[in-house]
Amino acid sequence: MSTLYIGVMSGTSLDGADAVLVDFASGCNVLAYQTLPFSAALKQTLLDLNHAGVNELHESALAANALAKVYANAIHLLLDQQGLLPAAVRAVGVHGQTVRHQPGLHDGVGYTLQLNNPSLLAELCGVDVVADFRSRDVAAGGQGAPLVPAFHQSLWGNTTETTAILNMGGMANLSILHPDKSISGFDCGPGNVLLDLWCQQHLGQAFDADGAWSAKGKPSVALIERMLSEPFFGLVPPKSTGRDSFHAQWLTEHLSDFPDLSPVDVQASLVHLSARSATEAVARFAPKTSRLWVCGGGAYNLHLMSLLGSYLPKVAVSTTASHGLPPLQVEAAAFAWLARQFVMGLPGNLPEVTGAKGLRVLGGLYPA
Repeated sequence: MSTLYIGVMSGTSLDGADAVLVDFASGCNVLAYQTLPFSAALKQTLLDLNHAGVNELHESALAANALAKVYANAIHLLLDQQGLLPAAVRAVGVHGQTVRHQPGLHDGVGYTLQLNNPSLLAELCGVDVVADFRSRDVAAGGQGAPLVPAFHQSLWGNTTETTAILNMGGMANLSILHPDKSISGFDCGPGNVLLDLWCQQHLGQAFDADGAWSAKGKPSVALIERMLSEPFFGLVPPKSTGRDSFHAQWLTEHLSDFPDLSPVDVQASLVHLSARSATEAVARFAPKTSRLWVCGGGAYNLHLMSLLGSYLPKVAVSTTASHGLPPLQVEAAAFAWLARQFVMGLPGNLPEVTGAKGLRVLGGLYPA
């Protein structure tokens, strides 16, 4: 059986799809990486679908088709890069695009919704597709997130020091690896989602490159404290979040009492929000942490990385690039690993992280 798997991830930042080709013959060896941006129209549609709107079913179905085409293009680029035929790959693990995440709500079960058309993707790429990883964990009473801690444990679990892995994507989540092999993990708040939103509104740029703009501003302590009063931050794990909680209207409401703040000072406040919410979660739930490894797009925000270090002065802060995987490849590799877990009939969740009733095999198969 082939040991080659592909993982495809598109996160709440809505910037595009990351894809990796991984060989699991011995460890987790990334052979190739591709990233494809979303068109402006698709990005706007996905953003709109995070909230109730007109003709949602129609729009979401067409958006799922468009996503499958982006994913398929990324997969074919990986195969071409390595000179491989689709048959050489055992399976593709595809996360899909989260547009609603409300586990445990409404009817006691709730739901998490990742747009995708795995049937179309299987047709387009010619490889078995494993998709819809989060729903089974939610069905078992879990949050459906975060799922990456199980992968982090498989990759870096033999640690002799308490190590926190911070995925700073659109949202931020933590995995805490302990020397006794135990693990904890949870979403800790907004990562880049509000930073990107504000940057797009005021600079017309997709993101604040290197955090250079936010570094020029003067953060408002009062605004930061008000944002940190959001009840989510006070919850104990298991907990998860998304654009359902942290979005443009949420920011507008918090800014209503600060009409005189300049845009750059708001951006400076937002980067402190991301840094403080993450580091305070580390201090509260993993006070023995001695190392913090950062992945996701936030790992390239130099100002944010500096703030993480300043808020945790006794913790060695680095990116996952120093530990075997570049920051933008970690989540995609996690979904390649989850596809492998499915194929092998092994669980992909950690009940101590998500709150599910037990270990579950995650995902559904769409054969090529």
